[in-house]
Amino acid sequence: MIGNSFANGENYVSSSNTNKSDIFNEPEKKIIVYESQIAEDSPIPPATSTDNTKHHSAFYSFWRFIANFSQKIDSLGMIESTGIERIPSYQRGTKKTQFLHVLGFWISASGGLSSMSSFFLGPLLFGLTFKQSVVSGWISMMIGCLIAAYCSIMGPQSGCRQMVTARYLFGWYFVKFVALVSIIGVLGWSVVNCVVGGEMLASIGNVPIWVGIVIVTCVSIVVAICGIKQVLRVEMYLSIPVMTVFTLLFISGSDKFHLINEYKPTSDTSIKGNWLCFFSLCYSITSTWGSITSDYYILFPEDTPKIHVFLLTFFGLLIPTTYVGLLALCLASTAMSYEPWLNSYNEYGMGGMLWSGFQRWNGFGKFCVVVLLLSLISNNIINTYSAAFSVQLSSVRLAKIPRWFWAFVVTAIYLICALVGRNHFSDILSNFLPMIGYWISMYFILLFEENVIFRKHFLYLYTREFPNLTTSNTSQLKQALKYRKVRYNWEAWEDDKVLTRGLAATFAFICGIGGVAISMSQTYWIGPVAVKLDNGDIAMWLSMGISGLVYPPCRYLELKKFGR
Repeated sequence: MIGNSFANGENYVSSSNTNKSDIFNEPEKKIIVYESQIAEDSPIPPATSTDNTKHHSAFYSFWRFIANFSQKIDSLGMIESTGIERIPSYQRGTKKTQFLHVLGFWISASGGLSSMSSFFLGPLLFGLTFKQSVVSGWISMMIGCLIAAYCSIMGPQSGCRQMVTARYLFGWYFVKFVALVSIIGVLGWSVVNCVVGGEMLASIGNVPIWVGIVIVTCVSIVVAICGIKQVLRVEMYLSIPVMTVFTLLFISGSDKFHLINEYKPTSDTSIKGNWLCFFSLCYSITSTWGSITSDYYILFPEDTPKIHVFLLTFFGLLIPTTYVGLLALCLASTAMSYEPWLNSYNEYGMGGMLWSGFQRWNGFGKFCVVVLLLSLISNNIINTYSAAFSVQLSSVRLAKIPRWFWAFVVTAIYLICALVGRNHFSDILSNFLPMIGYWISMYFILLFEENVIFRKHFLYLYTREFPNLTTSNTSQLKQALKYRKVRYNWEAWEDDKVLTRGLAATFAFICGIGGVAISMSQTYWIGPVAVKLDNGDIAMWLSMGISGLVYPPCRYLELKKFGR
């Protein structure tokens, strides 16, 4: 009887008198919030008669203005004032509509200059040949696509942003650190996008780099403060002109592509170490999407098959990134044998390289370079949109401040960083951004093991998350739970009494950081393991392996002890 009950998707309840409806088949409840309740939930307490200091009065007035302004713009329906809240099933769209929007989104997001920028460094920084760069870059980039695609399957089933689902791994408190790392990651890419935009405008006219940085930043924030529907729609439209211009760049630059294989590395070039470093760099291009992928699937129906989401994300990342990556390697490898292009890169960075490819088309070529700014804007929209949610996740009080406000704060931060670091583009790209790949590798392996080991075979140990799933016959319950489709209590996304304590994941993460320290290869630190590999960087792979070994036994003990 119990096996049949679970096979039909019902929940086993130990007492026959208990209501059969539980957290998974309860009807959705509408929550009505009155103005008096909003005051109680505001990030600061309401003013009282004792609030007579000028400091408190100014502070209160500021947040009061933010609250009132947020209500006004929310009424327009253009700007999304909601934050990290879970999207219930009745507020989502249809699978067909969302599929088309997200497909265009991935073409725009991954098939742009952000992805392209790292591939330039294979020949230009690491001294690899065209063939060596293609093999190293494409294999590692594809592995990164697999990781990002797996992370995306959490979106439709949960209705939650990626870092909100991370609460089920790291718990209420430790996830704040993970959210901070995620913010740093997207800010890093935003800085790169802004600097590239500045270099592009500087290469085609007498324009200071800072002008392009400001333009990319200002246009990005306009769309980023809008809701997810507007973001997906804009990204889909931007993908059309951007991919068209990239195709034109293939055509325009092809007259010099016969020089691709002319470059040969010098004898003192460390091929093994440089190959591994470029491998890690290209892996980071796509794997780092894993920190935000499910953010853009929360409007999918919750019964969307996981394999559909996985394949859409995998090929949505793989095909556009391969396209622009191959173009970048063609341009960079040519520059290593063609001095005018190399000089242009040395003077204007990536912008100079793009202009070199279009230069024979004169004025139309300059127009094409300007159109490619849309690619940078597209990527920064995504980064700004998702980073604001990570800020809200770091504190209950911060979560009550509208998302659009944090989008402005995040934008101001990466604008300042881009202006300060605009003359150190290759250093930022080659030394800072691979570090993002370190943490996402550890996050992925923890999520993978949580799903395929514990949520699949040890669901009966989650007594806090599923209080109704109790019976004295453990073996019978184990057998029955094999047929359950829903393995997370997503209704508990903000209940710190139900969510895991996060001790196992945090300890495994810390152990993984130890693996990073001994095997990373960056300007500021080269680990002893990396030294033995000609300064090759294998930190993301070693950290993934260490975290993957530590997590299972620790997680089992945590579940046995605390039931969550």
